[in-house]
Order: sequence, then structure tokens, then C-alpha cells
Amino acid sequence: MTDAAPRPRAERVQVAALCWRSGQDGMIEILLVTSRDTGRWVTPKGGRMPGKTDAQAAAEEAWEEAGVLGEVQNAPIGTFRYMKRLKRRAPRPTEVNVFALRVTRELADWKEVAQRSRRWFTLVEAAAAVDEAELGAMIQEFRPPT
Repeated sequence: MTDAAPRPRAERVQVAALCWRSGQDGMIEILLVTSRDTGRWVTPKGGRMPGKTDAQAAAEEAWEEAGVLGEVQNAPIGTFRYMKRLKRRAPRPTEVNVFALRVTRELADWKEVAQRSRRWFTLVEAAAAVDEAELGAMIQEFRPPT
């Protein structure tokens, strides 16, 4: 048996909202948005915010990027890592703490409506749509908080 090498410490920490709802058939659906730069499907995410908890910051990102409001859980449901692509700079390792947010309201107009698309996916579809394997596994295994 070999020990797994420790993961290097991420240079950046972000927060994300895993926006979910119960569909008409009772199945869980996940809301993803397109990234502004590449158009790939992502969870709403961003940096930590002074004066806000990480959960509150994740809810703020959901409002700004996806135009949704809801009930956010205070504890993260998991963490994933990815290489953050920065304009004119080398990609940086980034750790993302993910908070479940049960969507209670979808807005027709929001801060980044002209920059992003949003779409509801089944758990399986959402897991396949994201590029990050750790996030895909987290989505696939997601069960609503009780």
C-alpha cells in the first residue's frame, strides 16, 4: 500500500453555490451557468467577500451570476480544485468551497444576464456538463440537506 501524495495548497480560495430545486417530477435539478470567458458550464462562484461568511458570499454569487435567490446552507457540502485561468497570467491552483443553495426564486433580470446563460440539468446531466471531475462527482452524489 502506498500513501497518496498530499495535495499542494491552493493559491486561491473561492466559494460556489450548488443551486438546486426539486423538479416537477420530484427529481433534483441543478442550475449551471456559462462562464464568461469560455462558455463552459460552471457553478456560480467567486472570491471570498469581506464582511460576509463564505455561505453568504456563495449566495451573492448565485444572485449575481445566475439570477437566483434561495436558502443557503452554512456548512460547505464539499470542495473541489481547478486551475483558474487569469487574463495574461499563468493559471493558478484554486480551491472552491461549495455551498448548497435551494433556489426559491428565479429573477428575469440580474447583474450578469447579458454575459451568461443559465440552464437546469438533472444530476447526471450536470455532472457530465462540468469540466472538473471533483465537482462532477459532488453533483452526482448530491442529496438535499435535511
